[in-house]
This record gives sequence, C-alpha cells and structure tokens, in this order.
Amino acid sequence: MAMDSALSKGGAFSMATGATPARASGDPVADRLRAVQDLCDRGEPLELIMAAVLAEGLGPSERRRFDADVLAGPLGSRLDLATKRGAVRRREFVTLFKPYIAGVDARVKRDLPVARRIAFHLLEHRGIDDLADGDALQKVATAAAEPSKRIRTSLRWYADLPLRDELPESLYRLRAADLIPMTQVEDISWSDGRLRVSGHAYLAGLSVRSRRFNRATVVLRGPRWLPPVRLRTRRVFHPEATYGAEEAGCNYDWSGFTAELHPWALRWRAGVRAVVRGAKRLLRRRATVQDTTTWRAEIVIWSRGARATGLLRGPSSGRTERPSGLEVRPSRWVRPVWTSDRALQIVLQPTRAELTGVRLEGEKLELAVFLPGKGTGKGHARLDGHRISADFTPVEGGTAVVVPLAVSSLLQERDGGRLWVEPKGDPAASVMLGKAQESRSIVGEREITVLRDRRDRVIVSAHRIRPIISAATWDENGTLTLEGSYPGSGPAELSLKHRTGLIYTVPLERADSRFSVRFAPAAMPRFGDTVPLISGSWSMVVRDGREMVPVRVDHAILDGLDEAPRIRDGREYRLISTRFDVPVLAVAENLPDDEKGAGGVYSLRRAFYPAERARELTDATVYVASDGRQYEGNVRAIYEERVRRGDDREHIWVVKDGAFVPPGSQELGFGSDIRPTVVRAGSREHYAVLARSRYVVTNGFLPPWFRAREDQMVVQTWHGTPVKRLGNDLPHMSRDPKPPVWHRQVAEVRGWDLLISQSPWATPVLRKAFGYQGKVLESGYPRTDAFLSPEREELAAAMRRRLGIAEGVKVVLYAPTWRDYDRKSATLRLDLAEARRVLGPGHEFLIRAHAMQAAPNMPAGLGLDVTTYPDIADLLLIADVLITDYSSVMFDFAVTGRPMIFFTHDLQRYSAKRGLYFDLAAEAPGPLLTTSADVIEAIRTIDEVAAEHAERYERFQRVYTPRDDGKATARVVDHVFVS
Repeated sequence: MAMDSALSKGGAFSMATGATPARASGDPVADRLRAVQDLCDRGEPLELIMAAVLAEGLGPSERRRFDADVLAGPLGSRLDLATKRGAVRRREFVTLFKPYIAGVDARVKRDLPVARRIAFHLLEHRGIDDLADGDALQKVATAAAEPSKRIRTSLRWYADLPLRDELPESLYRLRAADLIPMTQVEDISWSDGRLRVSGHAYLAGLSVRSRRFNRATVVLRGPRWLPPVRLRTRRVFHPEATYGAEEAGCNYDWSGFTAELHPWALRWRAGVRAVVRGAKRLLRRRATVQDTTTWRAEIVIWSRGARATGLLRGPSSGRTERPSGLEVRPSRWVRPVWTSDRALQIVLQPTRAELTGVRLEGEKLELAVFLPGKGTGKGHARLDGHRISADFTPVEGGTAVVVPLAVSSLLQERDGGRLWVEPKGDPAASVMLGKAQESRSIVGEREITVLRDRRDRVIVSAHRIRPIISAATWDENGTLTLEGSYPGSGPAELSLKHRTGLIYTVPLERADSRFSVRFAPAAMPRFGDTVPLISGSWSMVVRDGREMVPVRVDHAILDGLDEAPRIRDGREYRLISTRFDVPVLAVAENLPDDEKGAGGVYSLRRAFYPAERARELTDATVYVASDGRQYEGNVRAIYEERVRRGDDREHIWVVKDGAFVPPGSQELGFGSDIRPTVVRAGSREHYAVLARSRYVVTNGFLPPWFRAREDQMVVQTWHGTPVKRLGNDLPHMSRDPKPPVWHRQVAEVRGWDLLISQSPWATPVLRKAFGYQGKVLESGYPRTDAFLSPEREELAAAMRRRLGIAEGVKVVLYAPTWRDYDRKSATLRLDLAEARRVLGPGHEFLIRAHAMQAAPNMPAGLGLDVTTYPDIADLLLIADVLITDYSSVMFDFAVTGRPMIFFTHDLQRYSAKRGLYFDLAAEAPGPLLTTSADVIEAIRTIDEVAAEHAERYERFQRVYTPRDDGKATARVVDHVFVS
C-alpha cells in the first residue's frame, strides 16, 4: 500500500488525507493529533488514519510527543473498537498497526497507561493470526474496562490484569500515567490571616484506611525559578471520599486533607521576582511595574509505597467555586482562583487600576479609574478586544482616567467584556472594582451593567434587564422564597429547567421594580397533583412574554447565601450559586452511607442480594413501571384490579427518584384499607423485595443484577405492541461478536415466566424480537380496559377537569415517537399557531413527546404540554382525535374507535433507519400526511376523513386489537393470581 506524504512543509495536512485542520495552532504535534482525531471521529478507513499518523514533518522530540498522545488517545480507542468488532476488524488493525508500533520509541511505550502498554506489546510481539483469531486482546480490553486490582511486590505496585504469567512483569508496573491523584476541594476559606484548603485526594485503586504510610502535601509552584511553596498539610478522616469513589472495594476514609498557607510565603517570593523583573526593566530604561504572580496548586501523595503528583482540581459546587481574597497590604491581594479546567491557582495580585465611579449621561457612559503611582498623560483603554480612547490626567498620587463608552455601541454588543487601561509605555492593567459600587443602568428594555467577576475585575456588559435575587429564604415546611429586583409590571413566571428538558413554572409577583416567588421543591404542582423535583441541577430563567431571561444572584449576598441542604421526605435540596452568580437548585436523594457510591452498590449486589435471595419467599407482588418512574399502563391496571377485588396480600411499588406515590384502595374509591408499600429504586429494600417477593409485574427490563428464582413468577406486560423494530431485529444485535446489550437481553428474557400480548399478530413479533420461548397470554392489554368501561364518561370528565379542559372542546392529542437519529431535537413539527387560526378556539391540542426525545419547544398559549403526564392511557381516554406517526399508541387508541391521523413527514428515512414491522401505508387506519397544513386540514374535516377510512379502521381492529374488549385485566389477574 502506497503511503504518500500527508504533510506539507508548513505542517498542515494535504487534501489527499482529508484531514486539514480548520485552524493551525502553531504546534505541529497538536495539529497532527487533532487531524488524526478528526479522521477517527468521522469513521474514516484505517489506512487513511495510519497514513496521517506515519506522515513526515515532525522532529524527533515532536514525534515522541505525538506518538505518546496518539497511542493513549485516538489509536487506543480505535484498537478497542476493532477488538470488539470481531476477527476481521482485528486482523485489519494488527496488519496496519504492526509496522508503526515497532518504530515507536521504547520510552514512549513504557510510559503509556498499563492497559495500553500491554495491548500494544501484544500487537508488537505476537503474530497476526494469533491476535486476530485468539482472545488475548479481548481479555485485556474487558479487564481494562473494569477497575483493576493493585498488587504490591516489595515497594512497587502492579496492575492485576490478564496474561501475567505470559508477559514480562515490567509491563504491569504502575507508572505515572496510572497513578493520577483523584482530588476534590470542598472548602477554601481564610482563618486568622491564613488560607485553609480542605478536601480529599487519593490514588485510584489504592485504599487509604489509616494515617500509616499515608501522606499528602499541597505544593504551590510559581514561575520558573521561584522556589515552590510547601503548605502545611495533614490527613484527616473523610469517609465521604469512599462513598463518592468510582472503584468498588476500595476504602478512602483517610484520604481527606487540610492545608494551610501563610501569605508571607508568597509575598517574599513575589518580592524577589519583582526585584529581578524591575532590574531588567530599568536596564531597558523603562519604569518598574507591579505585576501578578501566579502559583499553580499541586498535591503530592505518598501512599503505601506509591508516589504521585497531580494538579489540585475539582471544586465542590457553590461557595467553593468563588473563594474570597485577602488584602495582605494596601492594594495587594492574595486570591485563590479556578482555571477553566477546574484546577486551583493562587495569585498575588496588585491593584494597578481601580474603578472609582460610573456615570451615565445621555448617550455616554463614563467610567472613572484611578492608577496609583507616577502620573501619565497618555494612554488608552480596552474593552476586551476593542481599543477605546480615554482621558489620562496626572493627579496627586497617580493618574485619573476617564473612559467614555457610547451607549448605542454597548447596546449592540452581545457579550460583556473586561475593562483594561494601558498607560503609554506600560503593560495594560486590568481595572479592579475595589471599593466602588457595582452599577446597573436601565436603557429602555435593556440594561448596562458594570460588575465584578470572581477575581474582582470590572466587567462591562449590556443585555436584557435581568431579575436579580437579593434574598433567598427557606421556611420550616421546605418552601423556598426568592426576592429581588426586576423592573416591570407585566405577567412573568420563573422556569425551573432540568438538563433532560423537564420544566416547571411558578408565577412571579411583581411590584415597584421588585419581585418575589415562592415554591416548594418537594411538592411541585403537576396536573392537579404534586411531585418532588427529580435529582439533578435545575437552572432558573424568567419567562417574560416571549423572552427567556437569565436569573442572577446579587453579588452583595454571595458571602452570606445559605447553601446548606434541606432534607424533605428522603430528598436533599440546595440552593447554590455556581459559576459565581448563577443560581441553581441542586436536588439529590438522601442516601444512607452504606448505599452510596460504587462500594455501596457493589456490596448490595455481591453480598446483600445473594443472601436475601437464599431466604424464603413472601407472598408479595412487586410492581415496576418504566423503571419506577411512572404509575402507568398495564402494571397500574393489574394493581388496581387486584385492589378492587380486595386482594390484601402485600403490594410493593418500586419508585425512582420520588416520581410518584401509588394510591391505596381508599384513594382509588374502593372502600377497603389496602395500602401499598413504597421502596426507593436502588435502595437496600429494593434488592430485598426483588429477592424475596413471589410475584414481579413489570413493563420493561428489570435491573441487570436481578435474577429470577425458580419459585418466583415474573410477568412481563411490555409497554406496547411494537411498530418499529426492536431487540434482536435491530441491525447491531446480529453482529459478531454480540454487543453487551444482546447479552443483557438474553439474561433478562431468561427470567420471564409469562409475557402478555395484545394480539395474535403481536405474539410472534415479540417472541422473535426477544428470543422468548416461554408462555404467552394473549389477553389484550389491561391498560385499554378503561376505554370500554361503563364508567368511562365519568373518568373522562374527571380527567378533563384535571387538565382544565372545558366541556364541548374537542381534544386533539399529538403523540409522536422518538427518533434514534434526532433525539436532541425539540422542534415541534405541528404548526400550532396555524392550527389555532384555522380551527379556532374549539380545539385543545395536547402535546405528548416521547420520553426518549428532547422535551418539545412549546409556543405559549397554543397547547398543553402533557409530556410528563404519568399515564398516556388517561390522555387517550379524553382524546377525540389522535395524531401520531410510528408509535404503538395507535393500537391502544384503535380500541376507542376514534379517528387517527398519521403525520409521517419522514417515513422513508425512519423506515430505512429503524425499520417497521408492517407496511404502514397499507395498514394504517387513517391518512398518512407529510405537512402540517395537511394535518390541520384533516382535523378540520375529521368526520369525512373518518368515514373515508372506516373500512380500514375495522380491519385494523380485527388484526391488532381483537382481545381488547374491556376484560383484559381480569384475564391476566385470574391467570396469574387466582389460578
């Protein structure tokens, strides 16, 4: 195979490789590595990737740097991929890779991470046939994917990885690439003039059970020749490190540390540096200038014979992200700061320019700045990259500077900028806020702000007027009240948004440029009920009209902001200010210590669950719907039927993240006193009930650690008759070797005792998709019984009231499925504004996005987002028209006999990407439409559309829902729990 040179003399890749960097960095190693990574990301052939790797143009030292990075990064990942994809891919990789690895410097290979070191040694020294057809590479890759044990021999540590009896011992020795300190800084504060840093630090895989043979030292390293600063550091007991660790079986209880710094250690070193630099400037006939000295924080760990050094990284969210500085003498500050990659630095920072005033006059914003020292009459200012003229006037003790900014120009800028002043002949000085007051100047519907950042530097920006939180309080009932300034009088609401797209809104109360908002995070309203916020971070914005306005925290309250957690109903809520002044509500489950982290999970799975599984079964039933996230569907219907019959055996619901509270018999209106037991998903009780309950009813896969007992009965109701291909019918499930999800499915399906099927048509489809050979009950789906219930009118009326839909309004439910290839899209294809214009106010649109799709971007006032409503069956009960595409909801809705419209704008692409089990165009009980306008027109003429498709609708019911007669639940309960 010919490999032409892929580099030009300038170091950029030629077009022949298809890997020209978008922008050269000036570092040929970084440019080459970026180009190789780009080829790998695009899935280019291995020949092209190796041509780029082997191309000329790097010097010896550059080649060593490049080889180290490419072997640990892109080529290592490509090897993992080839190892998983079977013998043919392995043979291709080994054949093309062998010539390259043989020429790599031995020191580069020695310093690679241990798993990569072993794999590349095998590639270099073993034959192609042996590696392609054997399992050596698979063994190493599989073991490397799990936390490996560490073995100490004498004073050296080794990795416990496969093939130790066949390969040299030196390959397994842990080196610098393997001994990387895992750190987190949990507090930075000043006490008695000293800086105290506390947190935890350990070497992954090396337990730290006591103070013995366990030392850590925080070291500050400054510019070049300055001697490092070693902080007084001691180890402390900190079991939280063990709970949060990713490695099971390791104990890091004594990995905590506290370190103290006296500023004098920095001051004398900075003084020496200032003398040297000042002398150099004087020799050049320039005036001396005070500058900032920066030290990076490292931690050196000695742990049971192993030694490693790494950067001190990882601030805890909240107060630790915004540590305060200390003025050690007038206009000279010591400040802890965080870099963009979350590493800690300590800076000794002189104040060379300080803001003294802000004044807005007409179309001009004037900033007054004072420069201490010698007076100067010339210079200019800069706002980020923009050079600005400024007036420099010598005054007593220094220079007064006035920086005029045009308001019209500021209002056109999208981002804020740091303010600098640059006296003629001197380096630019960042303007500090100092003792000046922050400023907010309102200009129309926008404001110009002059604020400080976390290092007290002045930031000037113009943007939409923002709500500013100036007070945050919690009451004894867990209600959070936020108050602050927000000029305006129109209606507005606070939106709490989760990273999953889930949104809750709370109305703002506004009066005299102030606002307040109250809500209880543990009891947020949802469709007439209350639920707690799910775990994770909730950002805050205010919806004002059609605009979404960010919320910020007043800098004046940051030091006193109450960030302590509040515990309510087993959940923890914290209001924190992150990224300096961005308010976030952090929510988490309040777990017992023995359930936290990988160690807790490992103990539950490997010790507690097997022990419980050996105990006698109880006559209880565990219900799991959507992994414990919903009270819905077939599982709900089976439970409610048993409660209606007065079955007082124990009923246990698995609930994840506080998603719901299952109702008892009295809440359901059945009169008796049957109360279900609730267990938290992932808890010790969860393991216990799945190990010891006689019956398990679920509509999806159970946890991977669950293994059904011979005397247990697992009833799989599934969550819908499949339209799109699933399980074994997906292309990736047939590749060799089988993917992990294939093995996961085999283990899961092996435990099923009964599969519920909606129809004779669905039975063979489900059997083939899951490889299931057990019993099937073609009962119809229990969740459709309500559509034919004698009380369906009363149920529908109650549901309408719950959603606030007036009588006589026609309900249109739009429920599309998810797209594997476009899951992050929140675009709503249906034009609701046009629908409102054409159809008028007599139609209410309910939008139900799939749980696997991004939350829909809903226009305000044009429909109701019911994506988070617990059970879609309730929505189908009140829907007069269903709009869907390739969702199994079509089968359930067919039981109602009401009209359906199929909005299949991407039918060809979806069929090619995912695949369908039947010809939708030939079988669908309604029209297939490709534009929003056609869908709206079909709704307008729905009676004619329904009549046109009546015959197909009846045929669809006969084939796909023949068992859904309102008695499906009774058949299931009689079969499982009575017979």
